[in-house]
This record gives sequence, C-alpha cells and structure tokens, in this order.
Amino acid sequence: MHHRNTPVRLLAALAAAGLMLTGCGTSATPAGSVSSSSPAAATVDAASPRIVTTYDGGVQVLDGASFEVLGDFPIEGFNRVNPAGDGRHVIISTAKGFEVLDTGVWTDGGKHYAQDPAMTDISFPTSKPGHVVRHDGKTILFSDGTGEVTVFESDDLASGQPQVETHRAEEAHHGVAVELSNGELVLTLGNEEERPGIVVLDKDGKEIARNEDCPGVHGEATAAGEAVVIGCQTGVLVYSNGEITKLDSPTEYGRIGNQAGSEESHITLGDYKQDKDAELERPEKISLINTKAKSLAFVDLGTSYSFRSLARGPHGEALVLGTDGALHVIDPDTAKVTDSFPVVPAWEEPLEWQDPRPTIFVNGHTAYITDPATNTIHAVDVESGKITATGTLEETPNELTAVTG
Repeated sequence: MHHRNTPVRLLAALAAAGLMLTGCGTSATPAGSVSSSSPAAATVDAASPRIVTTYDGGVQVLDGASFEVLGDFPIEGFNRVNPAGDGRHVIISTAKGFEVLDTGVWTDGGKHYAQDPAMTDISFPTSKPGHVVRHDGKTILFSDGTGEVTVFESDDLASGQPQVETHRAEEAHHGVAVELSNGELVLTLGNEEERPGIVVLDKDGKEIARNEDCPGVHGEATAAGEAVVIGCQTGVLVYSNGEITKLDSPTEYGRIGNQAGSEESHITLGDYKQDKDAELERPEKISLINTKAKSLAFVDLGTSYSFRSLARGPHGEALVLGTDGALHVIDPDTAKVTDSFPVVPAWEEPLEWQDPRPTIFVNGHTAYITDPATNTIHAVDVESGKITATGTLEETPNELTAVTG
C-alpha cells in the first residue's frame, strides 16, 4: 500500500544503506554544478535551448540552433529521455534506474548561463524505470519494477541529489503517478497480470477516490485546471475536483493509451486504437478528451501515426506527426485540422516499439522533428509551419527531448 516518507527520514535511510549520492559544486556555477568534472560556466545573452537524442548505445546533447553535438555519453542498452522540469536537466531511464544529465544551460537571477553538458552524480536506482511526469514544479518518477513513486522539487536538481518523498503502489506494474498542487496523488493500480484503474490519495496518504473500470490502464496527461486523464482500453478516466469520471469509447475496444496535455487547454490529445488483435495497429483517428464537458471527440487524420507523434503547441494546439511526413495542426475546441505542414518523407511505423521512427518534441514555439532514415533533425515554427533549421546527425536518432535553458 501507500507509504509517505519524510525527506529527512528517507535521506537518513539512504545514507545508512550507503546509497546516497551527492554532487560537488564549482564556485563559478551560480546555480550549483552537480558534476565534479563540469567546467566553469559562461554568461550568455539569452536562454539557449538544447536538444537530447538517444541512439543505439548512447545519448547526445545538441545545440538547439545549430544542432552541433555538444556532448556524447555512451550508455548501453535502450534508454529513454524526459525533461526533468527545470529547463536544464534531463532524466535518462537506463538499466540502472533513473540517471540525470545536466545539459549545461540555465537561467538564474535574470542571467543566462551555459557550459558543457555532463552526466551528474544524481541517480535514483531502481529496476524497470518507467514514466517521468512533470507537474506544478515537481518531478514524479514511477518504477515499474517496484511500484515506487519518487517525488521531488524539479529545481532542487541544481544543488545535487534532491530530497524526495516516496509512495508505493499496491503492487508493482507498468504505471504512472501525478502529484497535484494540493498534495493529492493520482496513482495507477495493477500488477503483472492486469492494470484495472486508478486510486487517488490525499496529502496524508488517505484514499479519497478509486475507479477500477479502466482495463489496460496506461499513460497520463494533465489539462488546464489540473484535470488528470488516464488512458484505458475502453476509453479514459478523468480526475478533477475530487471525482473520477469514466468516459467510454464508442467502440467495444477503443484504446487511448498515449496522451499529450497542455496547461493552455482543458482538452487533452490522445491516440485511438480499435483493433484488439492487431500485431501493430496503425490508427488514423486521434482522440480529444474534454475534461470540462466530460466528453470524447475524434478526428480522422487520413494518415497513421505512432506513439511518438503526439505533442502540444504553445497555445494548446494539438499536433500530430503523420506517417505521410506532415505535421498536422488540430484545433482541439473544434476538432478540426487547421493546417498540415510537410516536414519529412513518408514513413511507416516499425513493428518494434523501441525501433527509431520520426519523432516530435515541442519546445516553446519550435517543434523539433527527427528523421532516422536520413539521420536528420528539423526545427519547425509551429505557427507558420516553416522549417527554420535542419541538421545532419552523426548517429541515428531514436528518442528525443529538449530543455529551454
């Protein structure tokens, strides 16, 4: 069941077990460097975005404008990357657990700084590291191998190993958790055999809501007003204002397993699959989940997409990178495609979900889109659809993320 450890008690336990890792700083780094080998930082004129891509056997950090490789870090195995939520660090899910990469750009006291990227000494060892969620200034890590949820203030990464709070799911499973601003925790339920729904705990760990009408629970998105959407094989669960609402798919099997939310919109973007027996379904419909009206809408794109095709624009636009090679812009309020911008050649989603495929990540007003077939990356202005920059990469890109600096 649920456990909440105070930061002091948890850190003491880690220290006693010899597991606590700390970083050392350099006096030239105002926000605190967490890598003992980091060079002194330099001040720069403006915040400088950086991009992180994975490849077979490692991770690279790229300059957000020139796509120059600023750092290359060999890491064996299939690795996943997510922004940590502070505009500077990236969480890497590796065979060892959650590890932290410092991209080397940040803003502090109104000044902007840049230095070489570096792997930090910060880590959260676990088996099967899973979803990384950022919400309300906090980073929430979910371990599929243990069911443990780790929560910390995102900005604390600049000072080294952060103090954390931990929770534990009833059983280990491929799950996800979201902590809201009032301390409530939305947590999936499941085990190796099934994943039936979610539970909501208050700030003291007391259960306040539960719903187990969500077979195959997967993924999350948070909309405006802190409405949390969790996907099911039969629709979605929406948690808002203390209540869980089930929105049923119009088909008997209607899986919404991947979502993208925006604080600018009360509507979340989701995929939509209807063939339960498909080896790999290549859907052409996307779902729009209205967390205020508690309703579902669907848009037929006329092209398929993958789980790495969903993103949100700076004004809440729903963005889908289609296998036709175009970036499709959808108005979530009207459920209409408003623009389609060609970016990469047409492609087909591979059978193995770990294999590279064109991927989108939005950073501010720029959509970064990779094309593994040509080892290229493009910067696309979301509003105009104009490709503002293109770079050729040394390695075939797989996963993609970015930080604002």
